[in-house]
Amino acid sequence: MATIIKHRQIVTDSWQLLKPEAGGSSFSVPPAGDVIVPLAFWLERRDLLLSRAGRLGVWLDSHEEAAAIAGDLDRFALVAVNFPTFGDGRGYSIARLLRERYGYEGELRAIGEVVRDHLFFMAGCGFDAFLLRDDQDPEEALTAFGDFSDAYQTSADRPLPLFRRRFLAAPDGMEWS
Repeated sequence: MATIIKHRQIVTDSWQLLKPEAGGSSFSVPPAGDVIVPLAFWLERRDLLLSRAGRLGVWLDSHEEAAAIAGDLDRFALVAVNFPTFGDGRGYSIARLLRERYGYEGELRAIGEVVRDHLFFMAGCGFDAFLLRDDQDPEEALTAFGDFSDAYQTSADRPLPLFRRRFLAAPDGMEWS
C-alpha cells in the first residue's frame, strides 16, 4: 500500500484512485473498498457509486469547478484535487472554495504533481492530506510545514492577516503607528 502525508504524519493510504483504463474512458470499479473517482465518472454513474460498499471520494482536475460537487459534498469522505503540472496553481483556489465557500470539512487531498516545496502553502489553502510525487521523500517533505513561522496572508486556517492577529494580541492601550 502507498503512503501519504495526512494531518502532518506519514500514514498508510487505504484509498484506491480510479483512473480510466488504458486507451478508453471505462473504469473497473471494485464492489467494495474506499475509492476516489474522477468528477466525470461521479456525474455519469452516481447511483452505482452510491450503492456500493465502502467510502467514496471524488477528484477534481484543475480545470473543473468546485461548484460541480457543492451539493454532494456530504456524500464524500474525501475530495482530491489534481495538480497536473508543477506550476498549475488552480488547485489552491479550488481548495479554498471547498473549505470557505462550501464548508467542506472532510479530507481534502492534493494529488498529482505534489512536491515538498508546496506543502506549506497547500496546507494554508485547506489541504490536510498529500499524495506526493513518486520522487519525493515523505520524511523530508514533513519538514516543509516548519519552513515558515507565520504567513502575512489570510488562509483557510488563518482567516485574519498577520497585522490583525498582532493587533488583537497586543496588550490593551498599545498604540500602533
